[in-house]
Amino acid sequence: MKITRNTIAKTEIKKLISNSEVALSHAEIQHELNDLCDRVTIYRVLDRLVDEGSVHRIVNVDGVIKYAECHDCETQHHHNHLHFSCEKCKSVTCLEDVIPSFKLPNKYQVKEVNFTLSGLCPKCSEL
Repeated sequence: MKITRNTIAKTEIKKLISNSEVALSHAEIQHELNDLCDRVTIYRVLDRLVDEGSVHRIVNVDGVIKYAECHDCETQHHHNHLHFSCEKCKSVTCLEDVIPSFKLPNKYQVKEVNFTLSGLCPKCSEL
């Protein structure tokens, strides 16, 4: 049984990610925390949350790593859903209701899938 530590930083970072409608980058999290902890602590907490399965990493089309809350991962940790990266506002959103499909040649084994679509989000499309 793995013991997990709950610190103020971990609690606040997890709450921030849980309450966000879009995935957040390290810089966005650090900005929102208002000097609650240093940048190294934020990296460590994010790594721990990923290891524990409560958040997942998303690499957007610009190569920036963002973090989003895990949903439906109680029995098996998986994130084979689409992500949408807005070219205008740079938001990254998990699209849970869209099921990606692909066909690979024989003898390839997929362990993880990272689908990121790029375009304009609904807010930016209206402008």
